[in-house]
Amino acid sequence: MEDALEPAKKRTRGVGAATKINTSRSRVPPLTTVPQTQGHTAVQKVPKKTAPRCSTAITAVLKNQKPVPAVPAQKPGPTAVPPIAGVKKPSKRPAWDLKGQLCDLNAELKRCREKSQTLDQENQQLREQLKEAQQQAKDLGTERSTLEGELARVRTQAEQTQEGLVQVLQKEQLELQEERRGLTTRLEEQERRLQASEAALSSSQAKVASLQQEATTQAALLAERGDRLHGLEMERRRLHNQLQELKGNIRVFCRVRPVLEGESTPSPGFLLFPPGPGGPTDPPTRLSLARSDDRRATLSGAPAPTTRHDFSFDRVFPPGSRQDEVFEEISMLVQSALDGYPVCIFAYGQTGSGKTFTMEGGPGGDPQLEGLIPRALRHLFSVAQELNGQGWTYSFVASYVEIYNETVRDLLATGTRKGPGGECEIRRAGPGSEELTITNARYVPVSCEKEVETLLHLARQNRAVARTAQNERSSRSHSVFQLQISGEHAARGLQCIAPLNLVDLAGSERLDPGLALGPGERDRLRETQAINSSLSTLGLVIMALSNKESYVPYRNSKLTYLLQNSLGGSAKMLMFVNISPLEENVSESLNSLRFASK
Repeated sequence: MEDALEPAKKRTRGVGAATKINTSRSRVPPLTTVPQTQGHTAVQKVPKKTAPRCSTAITAVLKNQKPVPAVPAQKPGPTAVPPIAGVKKPSKRPAWDLKGQLCDLNAELKRCREKSQTLDQENQQLREQLKEAQQQAKDLGTERSTLEGELARVRTQAEQTQEGLVQVLQKEQLELQEERRGLTTRLEEQERRLQASEAALSSSQAKVASLQQEATTQAALLAERGDRLHGLEMERRRLHNQLQELKGNIRVFCRVRPVLEGESTPSPGFLLFPPGPGGPTDPPTRLSLARSDDRRATLSGAPAPTTRHDFSFDRVFPPGSRQDEVFEEISMLVQSALDGYPVCIFAYGQTGSGKTFTMEGGPGGDPQLEGLIPRALRHLFSVAQELNGQGWTYSFVASYVEIYNETVRDLLATGTRKGPGGECEIRRAGPGSEELTITNARYVPVSCEKEVETLLHLARQNRAVARTAQNERSSRSHSVFQLQISGEHAARGLQCIAPLNLVDLAGSERLDPGLALGPGERDRLRETQAINSSLSTLGLVIMALSNKESYVPYRNSKLTYLLQNSLGGSAKMLMFVNISPLEENVSESLNSLRFASK
């Protein structure tokens, strides 16, 4: 046993020495691993026949494996030389150098594992690519099936469309053939008519001379008929004025505004509108208002008795009346202004009863909500254009003022003319003249509806308003829109001049319910006193005119003084009394109705 171990020890020492010598050389890559036993120092004795078998196995592996680049030594030497391509492989290790062979095989095993990992990763990538390619192939197959179905459908549809198109073209061809036959027939007919026209032309030329003679006669007849038409127009004006006088130069209409959104609906029977004198088909002329007298309530708690108040006017407009219905009733008065008679139309009532809506209309520019002023101007422009064919030419000049606390202000003022410095005065136009004019006021010629809309918009911005207990925005002044109408028939030397006055009166409520709270209480009190004073004067003037009294108190108020030429004589006057449909305003409604009934 000891003899057997001696060579092994010598070989071990030789292995260590060989290792030290060959550290600087490149080693041949090991081909396979050899199992290690009891460590580097105790190595079993290898039989002599083992070496050739191991050498044969290594040679076989080297033949089957491609050359692999050399692995650097564990301990770098100073004279390490990289392997050169084409040089013979270094001689294999001695059979007794098992440790060196083991190191070579371990290095080879490491390279093989790294190569195996790289191949596995490449294999995994190829599998994923294969899977993606298969999925793409599947998607393309599905898309192909869809496209084939779509292609079949499109082909079917194209065939159907082609068949329908062929039928339509055939039908159009038949229609065109029929039309061609019709045109041929018409052409033949036109040729026959042309021949007949040529024959008639010769006879027509013979008649031209006689027609020229007849034209001269017709011109004389036309002049005669023009004179007759003028006579008829003047007769129409006379009869129209006579009709208005029969209806009354002073008329009163009553209009009840509808219940607005957010207001409480009045109880049934609060306002009644009996039918007109001719039955239900006639417009109503009467109004009946119910009022509960709380002062007569019994101590037992029974409801207070209801008292009905009946009023009769020239015309009553229920809440559902439209703006065009109201204007249709006064359009004849507007025509009287064009015929040369002064006309004055008032809107009277408490704040919030619809006076401004009646005169100017609603907001937003809705044609259905236009008031009397824009409708009257449109009517005048239209009729003036018709009368232009009869030789009449008309011009219109507009002014718009307000009377606030017995002070006249121009509502059409712009720039520096606004404010307290722009106060106006009512003066005679000249010595001995009865015509009144307003100093510092703008008189604007108008010829179309657009110009009138611009003036109304400017006047709404300048008008004095304030908040009262009856309304958020109450008109605290009388606004007077005056349109001076001048007509002339130059051929006959005729002229007609008359004013049209459309007046939106201030709120007629009494002091207590219309008084605003706050620091401006005294100003509101003065406003209300001035408004009620001028309204009382207006009532006195109208009563004096209706009773044909010798003295009419025009000068008691700036309003009646400004309008005196449009109130008396042959002037036509109409008052709209506007009332609220709400039961909470029954007291003010009764006051307005009683004032209008006078």
